[in-house]
Amino acid sequence: MINIRKKLNRVFIVSSIITIFLVTLFINLTINKSFKEYMDNVQNERYERIVNYFQEIYNKYGEFYKDSGDELIHEAYMNEYYLTLMDKNKNVIWGMNPNDMKDDLHFKHRNDNDGEIYSSKIFEIKSNEQNVGYVEIGQYSPILLSEADMNFIVSINRSIVISTIITLMIGILISFYLSKQFSKPISEVSKAYVKLSRGNFDINIESNSEIQEINNLKSSINILAEKLKYQDKIRKVLISDISHEIRTPLNILQNNLEAMIDGVFPITNDSLITLNEEVIRFGKLLNNLELLKKFEFESVKFNLQRIDLEDLIIQIYEEFKVIAKSKQIKIYCNIENNKDYFIIGDVDKIKQVFINLLNNALKFTANNGFVYIHLSKINNEIIVEIEDTGIGISKNDLPYIFRRLYRSDVARNTIEGTGIGLAIVKNILECHNANISVESEIGKGSIFKVTFYNEKN
Repeated sequence: MINIRKKLNRVFIVSSIITIFLVTLFINLTINKSFKEYMDNVQNERYERIVNYFQEIYNKYGEFYKDSGDELIHEAYMNEYYLTLMDKNKNVIWGMNPNDMKDDLHFKHRNDNDGEIYSSKIFEIKSNEQNVGYVEIGQYSPILLSEADMNFIVSINRSIVISTIITLMIGILISFYLSKQFSKPISEVSKAYVKLSRGNFDINIESNSEIQEINNLKSSINILAEKLKYQDKIRKVLISDISHEIRTPLNILQNNLEAMIDGVFPITNDSLITLNEEVIRFGKLLNNLELLKKFEFESVKFNLQRIDLEDLIIQIYEEFKVIAKSKQIKIYCNIENNKDYFIIGDVDKIKQVFINLLNNALKFTANNGFVYIHLSKINNEIIVEIEDTGIGISKNDLPYIFRRLYRSDVARNTIEGTGIGLAIVKNILECHNANISVESEIGKGSIFKVTFYNEKN
């Protein structure tokens, strides 16, 4: 197979040759045509001048003599044509012998010109609108060209050939340059794709091109590489987290059961309760993974009904007041009055959204911290904001917090969790045509904003 650079070189070179050949042919034809027209005009003017000359001779003397054309001999000699003057009955009065002219030294260089034919034209000479004689003008040349004319044509053709060769060489050099400009970025993109296909995501195409489409392609490749690199990282973290989350309760169960079997730990209600709590924890993890899978494959059934978000938020707030108090965290709820907060949705799923968000807010907020719930309506949008004064989320982690099993380094090392809650929240809201966004800063807390788009009554 041929690479793209060689292919482009061939295309450019062939295109250059064809273009230059066509342009050269067109120029040659145009010049020859123009020159022929020019020569025809010169020849016609010459004919007219010779006829006028003999008309003036006749008008001056009233007749022709044997030397009436002597003054034209030199011009005829230099321009390589011959003249014959005849009376009105076409009897020769004065003339030049074309054979003598051809044998003259001035024409020696033309003696071997095979294919030359003798051509002549006869023109009528008039005086006072009366025919007084004829003049015959002849020449040994198929197109009636003089030596100077022939030299001019040869010079033009030589110049065209030289120009064609020079232009072709320049075209080839330009072709090599252009093919390199085109092929280099495409080759880089091709190599990058090969690396991506082999699982090497650590690539970055830095070179720039003057072609916008190629720059867009390079940018897309770089973005794709970054996403694949991140996905590969997430995959590894996902496997690690799942293994960790599953291994922990299993190890506890296994170690405690082995200890009980060996008689190291006594079998008591407290030890059984501890084992049961690990089983419940393990079950919750599996249930959350199964629930998330159902959301992602849109296999969850919703019981849609008219929901008053104000009543639902107040109910959830009252439930969390006790939990917040036990953690020495103050929780506040602010609802704008005289607003219509009705939406259509599954009340259990919507409740789960706010329970998950409030659980996270309390989990990541230290003692004596604050959690705020704001419910408001702007035009046709119902907005619920849950704000906390917790540890916050870094800018690097913000784009990924709604992905399943994603946990920031700080959360993974300090706070217990599975990284599934926010992924479930996002999927539930997407199924309700709602939106969630977050603003956060490390050390200052986070604000989760849920927006519902209810229909106008």
